[in-house]
Amino acid sequence: MAERSAWRHLFTLLKLAEMGAHRRTAKISTEYLARKLEMSQQTASRHLIELENQGWIRRAITPEGCLIKITDTGVRELKRLYSNLRFLIEAAYPPSVTLEGVVFTGLGEGAYYITRGHYRKQFMEKLGFVPYPGTLNLKLTTDYDVKSYSELEAYPAIEIEGFKSENRTFGSVKCYPVIIENKAKGALISALRSHYDASVIEVIAPVFLRKHLNLKDGHKVKVEVLTLP
Repeated sequence: MAERSAWRHLFTLLKLAEMGAHRRTAKISTEYLARKLEMSQQTASRHLIELENQGWIRRAITPEGCLIKITDTGVRELKRLYSNLRFLIEAAYPPSVTLEGVVFTGLGEGAYYITRGHYRKQFMEKLGFVPYPGTLNLKLTTDYDVKSYSELEAYPAIEIEGFKSENRTFGSVKCYPVIIENKAKGALISALRSHYDASVIEVIAPVFLRKHLNLKDGHKVKVEVLTLP
């Protein structure tokens, strides 16, 4: 609800800026503003009160209409919106990619690999957490998700270096920060020693995700992959 309110306030602020209120004191009737916002006059009036309470505008009521000036605080909010939109439009990569897959029980080899000391040390240093000893395995069920996953190869990743130990070689691992079901943070790991095809993803986290999110085989899970700057 708070996020929706913030966007509503920004939209109203943007309309006031379109009428010049970010550069000068503008005389704007609530009736005219309501038409610009495509809402009732009562709602438009409430928006102005909320903006004033937030310190985003100053206003004085006259018989001809409201004298409104966007404050420095309000201008900073508009500039922040502009910066965010410019980043989204000009960025080489989207800020995130959402994948959806179905939980299944894997071969159990993920636990062996991520508990290797050399890997664990790097996970802590580069991801900021020591993974729970196991991976959450998800089967991507649509061509769209499989294609989106394949596109991640072109995006910057956190590199976990490989090493040699016990007369065997452990390869490097690509990691992408993720948010699972919009509730838990973790990382998608790629090329850990893949026994799966390109339709399977493995996710690690500092907690046991099945228990933490009450997941069972067959449950659908959304994973938001956060791209690196």
